[in-house]
Amino acid sequence: MFMVHSSAQTGYSQDAQAQTYASSRPDYPPALADWLTGTLQLAPGSTVADVGAGTGKFTPRLLATGAEVIAVEPVAAMREHIAPHAHLRVVAGTAEATGLGDATLDAVVCAQSFHWFASRASLDEFARVLSPGGRLGLVWNVRDESVDWVAAITRLIDPYEGDTPRYWKQTWRGAFPHPGFSALAECTLRHAHEGPPEQVIIGRTLSTSFIAALPEAERNRLRAELQALIDSHPALRGQAVVRYPYQTHLVSCQRL
Repeated sequence: MFMVHSSAQTGYSQDAQAQTYASSRPDYPPALADWLTGTLQLAPGSTVADVGAGTGKFTPRLLATGAEVIAVEPVAAMREHIAPHAHLRVVAGTAEATGLGDATLDAVVCAQSFHWFASRASLDEFARVLSPGGRLGLVWNVRDESVDWVAAITRLIDPYEGDTPRYWKQTWRGAFPHPGFSALAECTLRHAHEGPPEQVIIGRTLSTSFIAALPEAERNRLRAELQALIDSHPALRGQAVVRYPYQTHLVSCQRL
């Protein structure tokens, strides 16, 4: 039995928290489609697992390639938000124990999730379920902290993170190299999440796992701090719509 980190289990186990995640997380840049069909070679007739699928935020991107998609997610409240589709199967499972058959997949994709389970056990499981030559793709939307108000948000939330796995810590790289996979290939795309500041700044921040897991009083305190930033910063003050800048980091390798 492989355990889900407490920040994810607590932060996303309630329906309201999962709903905030689903509604406030940024989408992905259109250029990502070329990476999915080119680098990962997804196409009609192929099968891909969306591991750590969450509320299915990334799943439509995979379905758009024409592939058959299996969404693997351990948290029930998150799975319930995944929209049904004729070419989608949703299963309860973890990265270390997907429950899928040997060599049954053409690709495994982990969007906003690999840092939660970056380990030899996860890569062993991915190597087992992938056919020889199959692709592993890792995707992260990362805040562009070269923008001063984005860096200010980071300063507000970092004191709460504790031991929660996060992309920026880069500890996920410790799972590589792995004998079942080729060397990593990496690239970065830029985009922005546009919308009301209450959604793209406050909602997005409160959907962060370790923030969602906080007691209500602490979440409300952070909400007030974020609102104060929005009300005072020249780039945000009085804006009905803001552009929250992101960098999308794409990592891929091949099953040997």
